[in-house]
Amino acid sequence: MKTKVFNLIILDESGSMSCIERQALNGLNETLQTIRKAQEKFPEQEQIVSIVPFESGNIRLLRDKMSIREVKDLRPDEYNPGACTPLYDAIGFGIGSIRNVVTDNDSVLVTIITDGEENSSEEYSGKAIAMIIDELKKKGWMFTYIGANQDAEKVAMTINITNALNFCQDDEGTKMMFEKEHKSRERFFEANNMYCSMPSPEMALEARISMACDNSYFDDEEEKKKHRKGKKNSKA
Repeated sequence: MKTKVFNLIILDESGSMSCIERQALNGLNETLQTIRKAQEKFPEQEQIVSIVPFESGNIRLLRDKMSIREVKDLRPDEYNPGACTPLYDAIGFGIGSIRNVVTDNDSVLVTIITDGEENSSEEYSGKAIAMIIDELKKKGWMFTYIGANQDAEKVAMTINITNALNFCQDDEGTKMMFEKEHKSRERFFEANNMYCSMPSPEMALEARISMACDNSYFDDEEEKKKHRKGKKNSKA
């Protein structure tokens, strides 16, 4: 049986994203291409994609638990920024859309991209989302938060996300952000492939939980070495 890898992408579609609308759309489609390449490189895994754009009154699934083999790039008419930022509701909606089909043998990567903080959720509170994320990290779900016009690390921590990335909301900043995200995603797929070859599903799950509770998703190899060294020194 193939290991399923759920790629849940929650993308801000509020009005303030209009200044980087083209860059966001291109970056997301490049992310899909990164997932396609992973499917070719690791055929023993099944890459599944869900995309949730969100603005007030319009949180929806553009791609719903689809095999990457069937996923087409987003068209310009499918992404139209406007309205406010119901961030908590979007996260709750996105998680709910896949939660009942994910098993302990599956891998999950949730990517949240926003240029503003929460300002219009009605169903979920920040506290509720933080509790859900904490629970799912203990099951091996990986969460990442990418934010502009804010202290992304500080905001992410309020909902128990330790892997956060700030980006500058302009052409070059958005491009650099997606480039870093794609490299980080590739490393995630590499690690997940290694976990799939472990002697038992229990060991693989334990490894995914350890990775999900770490905070080095966005680090390159040199940064990861420093991170591991820092952890060892703190224990000494």
